[in-house]
Amino acid sequence: MKPTHLLFLLISSFIFSQNQYQTPFEKGNGNKTATYEEMNNFYENLAKNFNTIQYLQKGVDDNGKPIYVVVYNPFNEKDFEKLRKEKAVLFINNGIHPGEPDGIDATMILMRDLALKKIKTPENFVIAAISAYNISGMLNRGAFSRANQNGPEKYGFRGNARNLDLNRDFVKADSKNAKSFQELFQWLKPDVFIDNHVSNGADYQYTFTYISTFKERLGKVLGEYFYNDFQAKNLLDLKKLGYESTPYVNIHGDVPDIGFAAFEDTPRYSTGYASLFNTLATMPETHMLKPYDKRVDATYKYMLVNLQNLDKDYLKIKRLRLENLKHYKAGQQYGIRWKIDSTQYSTMNFKGFEGKYKPSEISGKPRLYYDRNKPFTKEIKLFTTAIPTGYITIPEYYVIPQSQYRVIEELKRNQIHMKLIRKDSAIAVESYKIDDFKTVKNPAEGHYLHYDTKVSRSDKKITFQAGDYLVSTQQFGVKYIIETLEPEAKDSFFNWNFFDGILSQKEYFSAYIFEDTAAELLKKEKDLKQKFEAKKASDKEFSTDGAAQIDWIYRNSPYFEEKTFRQYPIYRIL
Repeated sequence: MKPTHLLFLLISSFIFSQNQYQTPFEKGNGNKTATYEEMNNFYENLAKNFNTIQYLQKGVDDNGKPIYVVVYNPFNEKDFEKLRKEKAVLFINNGIHPGEPDGIDATMILMRDLALKKIKTPENFVIAAISAYNISGMLNRGAFSRANQNGPEKYGFRGNARNLDLNRDFVKADSKNAKSFQELFQWLKPDVFIDNHVSNGADYQYTFTYISTFKERLGKVLGEYFYNDFQAKNLLDLKKLGYESTPYVNIHGDVPDIGFAAFEDTPRYSTGYASLFNTLATMPETHMLKPYDKRVDATYKYMLVNLQNLDKDYLKIKRLRLENLKHYKAGQQYGIRWKIDSTQYSTMNFKGFEGKYKPSEISGKPRLYYDRNKPFTKEIKLFTTAIPTGYITIPEYYVIPQSQYRVIEELKRNQIHMKLIRKDSAIAVESYKIDDFKTVKNPAEGHYLHYDTKVSRSDKKITFQAGDYLVSTQQFGVKYIIETLEPEAKDSFFNWNFFDGILSQKEYFSAYIFEDTAAELLKKEKDLKQKFEAKKASDKEFSTDGAAQIDWIYRNSPYFEEKTFRQYPIYRIL
């Protein structure tokens, strides 16, 4: 065979190989995203031809369709339990909001490049990525639901088959998707997590923005390292690859020319959930007005720099994740609610566009617009430090009655270790009464969410039954336990309505009958009479409200025998 023929065959083989593994995005015009079928076919082809790629069903969507995970593992060992002892795990989520498909296409390219060894083979970690999380939303394909977004041409819908926003469901787990995610997360136990998104809000010069998970919830040791070391290196390396970045601009309808605060990704969000298990988590938010091909490229390159820096720092990350647990021992204080500290900030040179106002063509009223012919660079403040507005003391145990089976199911799914109480036992515990709470007026993701919850505490001795559970706080999921079981925590199970049965009274009185009983009580019980008169003297509205007075006497009498009313049914052993 002539050398020219051999060269032709080699070139032809190379071109065929390249075309065989091109993604639908790469085959398109830079403004198209893969369909669910195209995505699955692509990964199945990779898995068929490369032993480093696995494509596994790991859960289901609310519509019954399978959720798949693509794993890149260049090592002989395939058991994650064994792999985790020596290697790190990077976990990527895509398509939680299928109208934001940048990560779906970028991850397909990333996995292909790893399989073809276009990227240096990792020495110290494996990668697992959900190819698309919200399958029903991905299948609900259209071109107009993201009214503020520049491409792609067609894409999926934000809500899933039950119209849930899945990025509000990670801790309450109403959907099959979220239950599947928790099982997958606990199988992988990732060291680093990335959940790819697209932004909404203000206009500015950046293609890539990001949410670093809330530093205080991550923990002091891990939070400082993540913000000042690992994430800082990622962002510097990303800048070298052509994408300067900014923290997520959580501002709508204005110009962020003074400064802005870190977004508090509570445990309802994927990164907030991940932080409860000491996982370094980032939510990339590419800018919705930038061209789709640039957004996909920026997402790809951010994942790439994470690969490189995880490969270098994996031992330190694994060590710090364990060291971080030392700050969550029984008897220590735990910040249960947070607010941004306005006295502490860093600065950055923010690259924005001037915001101006002009008459609306529709209403004639002033409307905001960003003048892209007037870019600016201005030093602004970043507020990334928070201070607690409430504390709890970490108990040694929580006690969960078996009647709270939904809570028990949630903890078991999240691999929280529990000890079964084998026989009826009287135990000294700290008890909570729900003193006050507020409730949203409109439903949030299928719930009338509570907030600003307040409790009072008392010590009791309670006989628990055989079959109830003790939950030790001295385990890896301690923050998950606290953030779900402490009613004052923002995304607690109480605030997500798991215990609403205790908020309604079960027995009442008829005023026309109880009037006589109340009068007799005031005659016989001097202490009750004294408190009643003091209440009338100090509360003018109460002193003129006959119905309120009868109700007060009832609630402060032996006849109000509702031990379960507002009694929080989870107990603490200090």
